[in-house]
Amino acid sequence: MIEVYTDAASQGNPGPSGIGIYIKTGQLQLEECLFIGEFSNHEAEFIAVIKALELCKERFPDEIISCRSDAKVVVDAIERNYVKKDVFQSYLNQINHLSSSFPYFFMKWIPEKQNKHADELARKALKLNN
Repeated sequence: MIEVYTDAASQGNPGPSGIGIYIKTGQLQLEECLFIGEFSNHEAEFIAVIKALELCKERFPDEIISCRSDAKVVVDAIERNYVKKDVFQSYLNQINHLSSSFPYFFMKWIPEKQNKHADELARKALKLNN
């Protein structure tokens, strides 16, 4: 099973945004920090999950994916397969499409304090743009 942690950081809402992805599998650990442009904080959180799934599809196509995020709006949307705001629908569609390629995909909400590594990577992505 692949453990995936995602987070996003935005300066303003919307504003410049970065995402952080931290992946653990056995002894292997992968880190990704990307500046993604101008987005709302919620959009950036959805994009972080999408980018993480794209990375997992490349590197671990046949594995079980356990994704964790401290973004309640994203976790709830994925668990319920429903978004309240239309602007998030395309992100949810992309997540559903990507996650369907794995044998199993789990999404779990975690407190911020358990997501520090992904948070640091997201903040680093913002600094890389400055």
